[in-house]
Amino acid sequence: MTRTPPPVRTGFKLFRSLQTRWADNDIYGHMNNVVHYQLFDTAINEWLIEAGLLDPLNGSIVGLVVETGCRYHAEAMFPDRIVAGIAVFRLGGSSVTYTIALFRNDEDTAFADGKFVHVYVDRATRRPVQLPEPWRAKLGEISQ
Repeated sequence: MTRTPPPVRTGFKLFRSLQTRWADNDIYGHMNNVVHYQLFDTAINEWLIEAGLLDPLNGSIVGLVVETGCRYHAEAMFPDRIVAGIAVFRLGGSSVTYTIALFRNDEDTAFADGKFVHVYVDRATRRPVQLPEPWRAKLGEISQ
């Protein structure tokens, strides 16, 4: 079975800079696998907030994670600088599937990549809501 090669930076329009922390390294001397998911979550939500789409404290719409996945290609560790490439792979009525690639320092090939699926719901009822048109337009800007 042939494995899909890791993504490269040119496959993304949107990038977020992140920094590893001392506590990210595990006993094996590299970044623990759970940290990759924290970086995915941080990069996506940071962009949503800065883009004016998500107000995590007061907004009527919030995104719930319903599916995640990660492929590991190489090691990373503190004090590496991480750049996350983010793209929308699928834009549904109330859901968004994001593709994320993590790049170490100035490398062009991802050391890890994955997906993150948000279903957007009403904060109070927790029922799915249709994504508003301003959300769809902004998310469309980073669609693959």
